[in-house]
Amino acid sequence: MGKPTGFMEYPRELPVHRSVPLRLGDWKEFHTEMPEPRLRQQAARCMDCGIPFCQSACPVHNIIPEWNDLVYRDQWKAALLRLWQTNNFPEFTGRVCPAPCEGSCVLGINTPPVTIKNIEQEIINHAWAHGWVTPRPPPARTGKTVAIIGSGPAGLAAADQLNHAGHLVTVFERADRIGGLLMYGIPNMKLDKQVVQRRVELMRQEGVKFVVNTHVGKQVNGHELLREFDAMILACGATRPRDLPVPGRQLKGIHFALEFLHANTKSLLDSNHRDGAYISAQDRDVIVIGGGDTGTDCIGTALRHGCRNLVNFELLTQPPATRAQDNPWPQWPRIYRVDYGHEEAQTRFGADPRQYCLLTKEFLGDASGAVRAVRTIQVQWANTNGKITPHEVPGTEKEWTANLVLLAMGFLGPEDTLAAQLGLQTDPRSNFKAEFGRFATSVEGVFAAGDCRRGQSLVVWAISEGRGAARECDRYLMGSTTLP
Repeated sequence: MGKPTGFMEYPRELPVHRSVPLRLGDWKEFHTEMPEPRLRQQAARCMDCGIPFCQSACPVHNIIPEWNDLVYRDQWKAALLRLWQTNNFPEFTGRVCPAPCEGSCVLGINTPPVTIKNIEQEIINHAWAHGWVTPRPPPARTGKTVAIIGSGPAGLAAADQLNHAGHLVTVFERADRIGGLLMYGIPNMKLDKQVVQRRVELMRQEGVKFVVNTHVGKQVNGHELLREFDAMILACGATRPRDLPVPGRQLKGIHFALEFLHANTKSLLDSNHRDGAYISAQDRDVIVIGGGDTGTDCIGTALRHGCRNLVNFELLTQPPATRAQDNPWPQWPRIYRVDYGHEEAQTRFGADPRQYCLLTKEFLGDASGAVRAVRTIQVQWANTNGKITPHEVPGTEKEWTANLVLLAMGFLGPEDTLAAQLGLQTDPRSNFKAEFGRFATSVEGVFAAGDCRRGQSLVVWAISEGRGAARECDRYLMGSTTLP
């Protein structure tokens, strides 16, 4: 523990994001870096707990107290090595992870927790800036081959681990760029695509082979591919979006969130939006249905397009400002938060864009078959036979003007083509059935990791699962494993 009294001397402090008017004018990251002396003060707030709940809450089990202490002591390279022991891609998690570790920080019981996520990001930023992140190809090859289907965080983590174990790894991606949701699901202002591309290029230099524009399950038969490789890891995500089957759903101008986000980033990278090959929110009245990170990303993207108005529907009630009695530490605090998109909408339009306890009843169209409004009703949540359910409130119907509606209500599971081709068993939620910790599917030599196995989840959970599947795949190939 570098400074025993640090948590009493220094208040929690985060770097100030770029100003809203400035960042709404471009697609650059809104993150900024904190001066090193102040960052080291933040690291000094870590209490070096005897039982580090932060480490237990982290899906990859980052050794948080150790690298906090090393940052405080100005030992950045040692901090980097500690971070790499558990996390292949801290430059991703440091930007997009919601930081469950901070929700379980012991300091957070009665004061603001340690800024763990920001310190993690600054360690890897420091490493890239000082040239410490260099190709590390394996010293020898095993001759074993592994196909990884999907290049999101789970697939990349599995590929990185297996490549360092000496196997010959090929990653198949159906899009034209590697990264999965890191590339096309998270907008550039939240995760700059150069950050993803430099990591992919590093892995390529280390020996990982990437194949793009190849949809395994459609363009390539999964069963035939399995015959070409010694093992296969499925990391293809949960890509079936949850729909909203209400009257008027067929109207033009209603899109799934990922359709909107994917096209926007691809057009940005291809032509800086000059090709017009994206769904523009410019001068439109936008309604985003569904909260969470994806809804926030839709808000931020629509604002940068120059939308005329924006409202975000949420079915649930507004969370409390502080922990409720049934949500004690060290559980994840279910509290009211203002994310970057909410802050930007509030600055632009003068109010938080979220409207709570709204149930969408119908989409209304104009004479050309395009959406013109959304009809809603308010709901109250009540306990019915032991289950909390929404009840419509009579007389609260309302029409909201909208000519662009974005559905951001999450995902149901992976597409079923691969499961059918390989003969995979699936669970009741349609995910590929594979026991956590073993990650082996019902087909020998085939493993599953990430959202396609556990359902829609966090980037940090995907990395954890990719690492776990790589470990078990290595054990399958070699009879034993040294991978963590």
